[in-house]
Amino acid sequence: MTRGDLFDPACPTRQLLDRIGSKWTSMVIKLLAEADPAELRFSELQRRMPGVSQKMLSVTLRALTEDGLVTRRVEGAVPPRVHYGLTGLGRSLEVPLAALREWAEAHMAEIDAAAGRVG
Repeated sequence: MTRGDLFDPACPTRQLLDRIGSKWTSMVIKLLAEADPAELRFSELQRRMPGVSQKMLSVTLRALTEDGLVTRRVEGAVPPRVHYGLTGLGRSLEVPLAALREWAEAHMAEIDAAAGRVG
């Protein structure tokens, strides 16, 4: 298997990191990983993600669905109820994203201190 070149904009790994590296993606994956039952409605996701706009959540969920990380199920009610859940691939992403969140929480004070000295 040939490895990609992260410095090349066409690198598949770089393109994937661009898609999964946003704070909204990380939040959606975390919320859906913890969901019980295994799905959440759009409105519930939005309620649990302070600061996300309806448009940004829609864009994030659409991208995650297109990438095969999230499933979308529409209930035929009026108005339609849309439910989201993780696929197996999406569940596998929760582990590395959780590790990144843990690292950030452990080192955020140091990063903030460094940023204060730089600026």
